[in-house]
Amino acid sequence: MNEYLNWNKITINDLSVSNINSLYDRGYLFTREHLGSMYQTRSLRVDLSKFELTSENRRVLKKSEDLRLKIEDLPMKNYDWKIGKLAKDFYETKFGKGIFSANKVRELLTDKEKSNFNLLLKYSDIKILDIGYCICYENDEILHYSYPFYQISNIQYPISNLGLGMMLRAIIWAKEHGKKYVYLGSVKDEKAKYKLQFEGLEWFDGKEWKMDLEELKKILK
Repeated sequence: MNEYLNWNKITINDLSVSNINSLYDRGYLFTREHLGSMYQTRSLRVDLSKFELTSENRRVLKKSEDLRLKIEDLPMKNYDWKIGKLAKDFYETKFGKGIFSANKVRELLTDKEKSNFNLLLKYSDIKILDIGYCICYENDEILHYSYPFYQISNIQYPISNLGLGMMLRAIIWAKEHGKKYVYLGSVKDEKAKYKLQFEGLEWFDGKEWKMDLEELKKILK
């Protein structure tokens, strides 16, 4: 089972934006466990004031140029069980059985009394075919790109660079909408290195935010 890098866990009752932003700035991220649940980890974020597209970013955009992003506020009004199945299948394929149930996905998307997340990113191609989603927390200052999932194999859409294409479009959307940071989850081990492809990256070492990616890469080996 995939285990998160976890230095501390808390449950907060103060769900004000100022308190949430303060905790994210101290390395905490919302979890899917229950309302107010957070854990402190080696968090990774993009400082959007320093974000510019690199040549590699442009290559990813080009390879996924038909990908379209739409935004939906949570809780969903018209939940479809196929979304939960897509998430379950994705996480089971990527990380193993029992990681993310369809029922938990439905709860996160439909029950504001149990979920910390308030935004769903929906990705489609030019044929309006549902390709993928990401469950997020968002406020005026931050976007937490938290639980992405997409079709692992689809004859109608080339999957090359899809995950990065989704993440990159979320970062661009956040910058266009005046956010300060996009949080990309934790960086636990080598598998997280694919996230290290953006200008303006910072990582939390348990005490402070650092920009030295070479130091981070040594930790992730």
